[in-house]
Amino acid sequence: MHTIDLKNKGFRTDLVVDEINRQKQDKVVSKIIRKEKNITLEEVKINKDVASSWKKKEGIYETITFEDITDKNNFKEVEKIGIEALKRVLQEINFQSGMKILVIGLGNASSTPDALGPKTLDHVLVTRHLFFLGEVEEGYQNVASFKPSVTGVTGIETKDLIEAIKDKIKPDLLIVIDALASSSINRLNKTIQITTAGISPGSGIGNNRLEISKDTLNIPVIAIGVPTVVDGATIVQNTLELLLKKISYQLSNQDNEKLKLVPIQNQDYKDQKDILTKDQKEDILGMVGLLNEEELKSLLLEVLLPVNYNMMVTPKEIDYLIDKLSILLGNIINKSLHTNFNPTN
Repeated sequence: MHTIDLKNKGFRTDLVVDEINRQKQDKVVSKIIRKEKNITLEEVKINKDVASSWKKKEGIYETITFEDITDKNNFKEVEKIGIEALKRVLQEINFQSGMKILVIGLGNASSTPDALGPKTLDHVLVTRHLFFLGEVEEGYQNVASFKPSVTGVTGIETKDLIEAIKDKIKPDLLIVIDALASSSINRLNKTIQITTAGISPGSGIGNNRLEISKDTLNIPVIAIGVPTVVDGATIVQNTLELLLKKISYQLSNQDNEKLKLVPIQNQDYKDQKDILTKDQKEDILGMVGLLNEEELKSLLLEVLLPVNYNMMVTPKEIDYLIDKLSILLGNIINKSLHTNFNPTN
């Protein structure tokens, strides 16, 4: 059998829940805080040992997973849970009323999948200038915002730009919004991660820039992101996994007469347990069917990387989704920071 070298292979994800699933190790405190309708809120705390071995930062990670925000009611439900999650993270860093906040929208506004950060700032209530003009109504915080663009446009490291602004206006807290990458197509535009661990811009697509975190800026940093891209190897891997789930689903329901009335396009087998034996998988996929998840991903990377075909991919409706997600994140930030926030004011 082909020997697969796992060394230095790039598993591109910014989501700690992806890493937990890949590692399959119970080294973190993971707790589902709420699961209702089609929304799951998961809290993960990573200690120093795990952070080192996983190449993830130590801290608390709140992950909200949902199915749809294009529906008004679903949007409101995700917003409500997002506010609760961000408020918990604010408590974790001992946020106090009166602190000065700088909100950063990372990304390239000219590239739709990377425009989440800049577009979100269009919906964030900025108040810093009002504090210079006079007394601000109680319940509103001192908030400034900044869109640093990307190094490829400015020629300046994003972290250096943020540090220069920070040294000038001296905020007490940094909130950073960015588009992320995921190793699961199920999470694409359907997951919000809020963490105290900061962020390394471009890390999910292999374009690591200088880290933006409390360690590098000496003030608390909260990073908020949504995965908007996956790589080609992930799509192929997930498709093969879904193929096996679909066959398992059909085998499990072969005596279900009612299922015959359900159109194929309406059959939902995403949560189906894989019941196929190794021999059955080999019959369907050959030697590839015998590989585990990590081995399969490594093989696909070996195939795609040398010919430069491991492209980063985003859904065709990304324009609409980025618009909705930017409004959602803007609302979550505004309603978490400002107790008297009223969007009609």
